[in-house]
Amino acid sequence: MTLERLGTGIGWRPEIADAVERMPGIDWVEVVAENTCPGHLPESLRRLRERGVTVVPHGVSLGLGGADRPDGERLRALAERAEALASPLVTEHIAFVRAGGPRTASPVLEAGHLLPVPRTRDALDVLCENVRIAQAALPVPLAVENIAALVSWPGEEMTEGQFLYDLADRTGVRLLIDVANLHTNHVNRGEDPAKALSELPVEAIAYVHVAGGFERDGVWHDSHAHPVPPAVLDILTDLASRVAPPGVLLERDENFPEPAELERELTAIRTAVTAGGAVAGHPWEPSPAAPAPEVSDAARQRVGLAQTAMLSSLVAGTPLPEGFDRVRMGVQARALAAKRADVVAKIAPELPEILGAGYRAAFLTYAQERPMTGGYRRDALEFAEELLRAGGGPSHRRLELWWREGAGPAPRRSLTRRVLLRRG
Repeated sequence: MTLERLGTGIGWRPEIADAVERMPGIDWVEVVAENTCPGHLPESLRRLRERGVTVVPHGVSLGLGGADRPDGERLRALAERAEALASPLVTEHIAFVRAGGPRTASPVLEAGHLLPVPRTRDALDVLCENVRIAQAALPVPLAVENIAALVSWPGEEMTEGQFLYDLADRTGVRLLIDVANLHTNHVNRGEDPAKALSELPVEAIAYVHVAGGFERDGVWHDSHAHPVPPAVLDILTDLASRVAPPGVLLERDENFPEPAELERELTAIRTAVTAGGAVAGHPWEPSPAAPAPEVSDAARQRVGLAQTAMLSSLVAGTPLPEGFDRVRMGVQARALAAKRADVVAKIAPELPEILGAGYRAAFLTYAQERPMTGGYRRDALEFAEELLRAGGGPSHRRLELWWREGAGPAPRRSLTRRVLLRRG
């Protein structure tokens, strides 16, 4: 099946919504699916849709690479957004975002971030079945994205290109190739972007992501907050020499520059694609589908145990699983905690306002002992609750009022009683 050609796009974010509407040559935009509400779409997105600009929802929380089957509610929510936006496809990630639960007889832990799937036969079998479940639940085609990673799994059985090829071949899923992530994995894991491109089925590409980052102490951080470097544009040109990508999109999530700078980056992206010079390839045709065997519970349990051990070491301080690089895992653990603090500050901006300069240190101390077990909003409330249990400091009264409002009409009795006793 041939998907429509998307052209050149940019990630739509509320902070740059007005600028995106005014930018020349924007054919389409991508929105974070979890940040949109089908019944209350931002006026900017409505106006773009009315002008004929395609909008694609991009999911970040499905966890298709996790050991458990995709959550039905999350799939329904993604389907609703695709229908509300009249999107030609939806996208997600080849990643796991949570681990634990009954399958591993351990608490569910949330990473708050996309973590790499081990490139093993077990993990591929689980991923393929999860992708098929998602495809059956969605009203439009699905494309899945390769992710950036700071660490490598020990004992991997395939290269990234081989893993992506087998995934697309067995499921017919489209690929969203992030060339910035290929660059990240080159710096952090020594993987050759050209080799990955030569191994994967480029005709299966639905579109391409381009983004910036920065290097610190030999580690590349895929920040989406810095200019696109020449090395990433070079990988884009290499890709475009193999196949004409149906769409290319610039991602920027924070530290937004002036609109003119974003337009210059879009021009550089168009130039890199033109320099590749490839023409459109043949429509992607996966191998004839054979009845897919159901993945055994034993395979899912093996994947689940491995992912739980890795995530627990990152967010709960449990021993490092054998074979992982201790230094890189330390970098990843600090990055997860920092992102967690940043996202909570965005979701609950009252907290850094109430706590002032002490917010970040207080949150990172809390995060060392309290791994995230729910969403970020719940994390913010539990952080505030922990501070109130410890006394709350000079901001106690404001923090208590914020917590009471966020926790709903019936706050937890134990905390309420202790707070009232302290106040009395």
